[in-house]
Amino acid sequence: MAIHFDEKLRIFAIHTQHCSYLFGVNDKGKLQHLYWGPQVSIEDAAPLLRASSHSSFDAELDREAEEYSFWGGVSYTEPSLKVRMPDGVRDLDVDYAGHTVSKQDGKETLTISLKDKVYPLETVLVYRVIPEHGLIERHTVIRNTGQQEIILENMQSAAWSLPYLPETRMTHVTGKWSGEFQLRSTFLTEGKKVIESRRGFTDSHANPWFAVDDGKATEDAGQVWFGALAWSGNWKITAEKTAFNHVRVTGGINDFDNEWVLGGGESFQTPVFVGGYSPGGFGGMSRQLHRYQYDYVLPRSETRKVLYNSWEATYFDVNVKDQMALAERAAKAGVELFVVDDGWFGARNHDRAGLGDWQVNKEKFPNGLNQLIGRVHELGMEFGLWVEPESVNPDSDLYRAHPDWVYHFETRERTELRNQLLLNISKPEVKAYILQFMTELLEEHEIKFIKWDMNRTISEPGMKDHPLNRQKEIWVRHALTLYEIWDELRRRFPQVEFETCAGGGSRIDLGIFRYADQSWPSDNTDPFDRLSIQKGFSYTYAPRMMTCWVTESPTGMNKRRVSLKYRFHSAMTGTLGIGSNLNGWSDEQIAETASYVEQYKQIRHLVQFGDQYRLSSLEDKGVTAIQYAGGDGSDHVLFAFLHSQKLGEPLPRLRLKSLKPEKTYAIEGLSGLWSGRALMNIGIELPLRGDFDSLMYRIRESI
Repeated sequence: MAIHFDEKLRIFAIHTQHCSYLFGVNDKGKLQHLYWGPQVSIEDAAPLLRASSHSSFDAELDREAEEYSFWGGVSYTEPSLKVRMPDGVRDLDVDYAGHTVSKQDGKETLTISLKDKVYPLETVLVYRVIPEHGLIERHTVIRNTGQQEIILENMQSAAWSLPYLPETRMTHVTGKWSGEFQLRSTFLTEGKKVIESRRGFTDSHANPWFAVDDGKATEDAGQVWFGALAWSGNWKITAEKTAFNHVRVTGGINDFDNEWVLGGGESFQTPVFVGGYSPGGFGGMSRQLHRYQYDYVLPRSETRKVLYNSWEATYFDVNVKDQMALAERAAKAGVELFVVDDGWFGARNHDRAGLGDWQVNKEKFPNGLNQLIGRVHELGMEFGLWVEPESVNPDSDLYRAHPDWVYHFETRERTELRNQLLLNISKPEVKAYILQFMTELLEEHEIKFIKWDMNRTISEPGMKDHPLNRQKEIWVRHALTLYEIWDELRRRFPQVEFETCAGGGSRIDLGIFRYADQSWPSDNTDPFDRLSIQKGFSYTYAPRMMTCWVTESPTGMNKRRVSLKYRFHSAMTGTLGIGSNLNGWSDEQIAETASYVEQYKQIRHLVQFGDQYRLSSLEDKGVTAIQYAGGDGSDHVLFAFLHSQKLGEPLPRLRLKSLKPEKTYAIEGLSGLWSGRALMNIGIELPLRGDFDSLMYRIRESI
């Protein structure tokens, strides 16, 4: 069993493949966190279940180790739950009230009930154990067992208490549009380090994921504690270090401008916050998360297709003739999925009009979309389409008919961003409209793939016709309604694949990935810039979930010129896509493209289903190297990229990972054989020269 409870010691133990997680019920009836790290027994941790004190001036010291922190009494640390009772009391005093252990699909779940001593409020902590990946899924259910309304002011998913470390380093990602997923590390001192989103979606400026270590962990070694939040709305993760060197990371829905009215008999469930421990450094952490996503998060496990997207070729100048020509060129290049981006609907000739009017533009497609779709199918490809259902242009039939469908305050100007306003999708009529037009679109056309975009943050967050005392529910309701819409569309159209996109990589998290097959991590398609974006992405999210395009050189982002080989190698480290104007490419370029596409098809099972190893030993030499290993260790692919060569110096040898020491391996394109031991300990020479050079090696066990 993964979950144990010692009745005498009153200690809970959760054991996974990598670690033990223990907490107990102390003599005050409170849940006290005890231990999280390499495996130990309940008896080992029993002495830890005791009261702590410093002086009468620090009476709250006991509360620092609470398994889930309730605001009230003498607790002054970051709360996990803060409420307002019907009589105005803003204080919680809860005790342990029992627990159950259940089993479903082979996985054990621990449910713990905590009840307030006076008020009809029950807090249920839920722990679902994923032992083979060393992970615990946590969420909280808050129940109003009375009749009067209770206001939830702050409802976090979980609090993760970290062990004492001489130094505590927190790793996370930050970014901006076109520069998402940039890795950052900081040593925690007394106080709080907060990463968050207040924009209405996950956000490109931060991502709901953290890792903590002692400052000495590397890619390949060291202890790392980590967590990732499954929420696509406003979120907050707070790492707090107290004056007594206790570090706790609390995460969940952002409490900024947020309240939830919990009516009598109602309950509220927080998002899942998954946490884990890795004894194998940041690389081990990533592989645990990747395998978990493949096994438990993603809605399907099919191989991701090579896609072509028409956006950078045509922008809004979309018409059936040019799209057919692009489709013919894409088919010759070996593309499997042809996607038409923005500009196919309404009066959508630019970004100032038409958004919200989801009817096929008859001037651009006189015979409807099915003419193009039929041709795409004749060419042996599947068809996909771009939509942005949550937004609307003021210059649209939809907005003229329903101006009160957007978020707004009656006495304030409706701010336009990208010439758009945002629909209040939680209004029943708006939700019904989106489901109706999406259903008609997917029923009337044989569409395999939907790219769902959202290019606007939430502003002026007023909800017309929603009760005044519930206006702050907007942030939660938008995310929950989005999930409901995607869930219903997936139920109605199980054959359709979905890609999440939001002004680049602004809606990427473990919540949306329960409905999305893949994501668009950035609007920046520069292949060198993408290497750092894709690296930061891979710390948490698996390569198969990342769409990577090959586009023009020089790129529109920074005018950098790189070879077609380099562009393809960069994009082949995830799910391969092409976004160039193929109508302007020569036959020779199309043929070269086809050769790279075929190479990718031969190795994509390793990229999309294998274990990823970020080979960091040559980073100081300007080399980015990524290895993907097949499940049994007999088949691998290596990508290596040189930024620039300096002083004519040769590169040191690159050491590989995850090979079988006693086996012999062949490297495609090179003569000779190597033992796994030699490749891992001595390494291979990389024939990279000059600026922006790259290579791909297939490494297979010799028969």
